Amino acid sequence: MCDTCGCNITPGNEHLVAAGGHLAQTAAGNESVEVLKGLLDANDHQAAHNREHFQRHDVLAINLMSSPGAGKTALLEATIDALGDGLRVAVVEGDLETENDAERIRDKGVAAVQISTGSACHLDAHMVHTALHELDLDGVDVLFIENVGNLVCPASFDLGQHANVALLSTPEGHDKPAKYPVMFRGAQLVVISKADLLRVLDDFDPCYATDCVRQLANEAPVIEVSAKTGDGMSNWLDWVQDELGKIRQHKVMRSSGDSA
Repeated sequence: MCDTCGCNITPGNEHLVAAGGHLAQTAAGNESVEVLKGLLDANDHQAAHNREHFQRHDVLAINLMSSPGAGKTALLEATIDALGDGLRVAVVEGDLETENDAERIRDKGVAAVQISTGSACHLDAHMVHTALHELDLDGVDVLFIENVGNLVCPASFDLGQHANVALLSTPEGHDKPAKYPVMFRGAQLVVISKADLLRVLDDFDPCYATDCVRQLANEAPVIEVSAKTGDGMSNWLDWVQDELGKIRQHKVMRSSGDSA
């Protein structure tokens, strides 16, 4: 968690440190370490509640993370087009300002809630919880949470998601997993996005990028996808379907255990 830029306090959790909030004053007065620990604990508590909410509605929640401009929204647009009526999708969009990305998703006929974070460079569980009040999860199979473009802070905040997906776009360079280890160590899938550019960006080596992920002790799949051409989309969609299957199988096993 970032302890220097002030991003720990967001529009979603600022009520906790405002006058009357339970973190407004610490045991000994105003120690910042105690406040920061309290904020993270509160976030984790809310994230657990979000996760229970997703489970009750049989919704797979996927947290999409990347640097700005890596192609998260383009991947979602291509996903919506490819799925058609196959899966019911909703999206939570996180940006500092504007509803540009949410409008792109809505233009595809899919429900999208925009979270404007102001100065906060990540989403947190409280912001996602608020956004969920605007969605009918009974009509959703997969909820994509498009986090704020940032390779640092989003990796430190649990949102209640079932899986993290980290995008690494080819123009960024193949060494980003080594430079930003927390983000890529915690990913259940790494997507090399804008893969259609590999033929012209010959200094990006997908094998090197994969090796960087493996050196983080992460055995997550690394796939190449082009939302523009559709190459690799089948691998991405198969992964999403598999993750949804795991969620539903877990519910069946849990229900069987409860009835035994």
